[in-house]
Amino acid sequence: MQGISESPRIFRPGSSLAPSRRNPSSMSPAPVVLLIDDDISVRESLAPLIRNTGWEPQTFATAREFLAHPRINGPSCLVLDVTLPDLDGLELQRLIAGERPDMPIIFITGYGDIPMSVRAMKAGALEFLTKPFAPEVLIEAIRHAIERSRHAIGVQAGLQLLRDAYASLTPRERQVMELVVRGMLNKQVGGALGLSEITVKAHRGQVMRKMKARSLANLVNMAAELGITPDSRR
Repeated sequence: MQGISESPRIFRPGSSLAPSRRNPSSMSPAPVVLLIDDDISVRESLAPLIRNTGWEPQTFATAREFLAHPRINGPSCLVLDVTLPDLDGLELQRLIAGERPDMPIIFITGYGDIPMSVRAMKAGALEFLTKPFAPEVLIEAIRHAIERSRHAIGVQAGLQLLRDAYASLTPRERQVMELVVRGMLNKQVGGALGLSEITVKAHRGQVMRKMKARSLANLVNMAAELGITPDSRR
């Protein structure tokens, strides 16, 4: 494995893992690392490693146990064995892909092959590790996954704020916004909607205030994030 010393500590089921340095405590809940592996020795070996690095491990023997578990609110990632007794890891990945985009997946397997790893990565997996692997490799993959999860949560939160702001607009303000982001001047918007230029200016001001837009360019970017696409056929 690249980036690992010549004599790395190798993870094997049932082995003893030296604890890594724990992250400093904070007021925020620790990120959650969900581990699905039907081998109890793997779960019992990896859980302390995850905990000693400062994350909260939650372990499951099957995919269905995981699916019955409440959704995590906060940064998280899934460490997933490919071969499971019920749903296999690739099938589980397919099932949760649309529902949990903020939870990156790291696959681990003792029976990996190139087609399997390619399929997992194309479906959005962050990493595909074949046992045995050095603990440092898994920890680095989890660290990367947690950062990606934090970023995804931030993006989703920002988009929800935009959606809430847009929902606060009146129907007329939405009409004005949609025409303004096309590049229409106040006079053109008024002509399209049968309003005076002064009335359009007032509605436009309300739109900028409610959307918390700093400029027209900022409002155009917000509209794009909301899926309000300027109509080039005007």
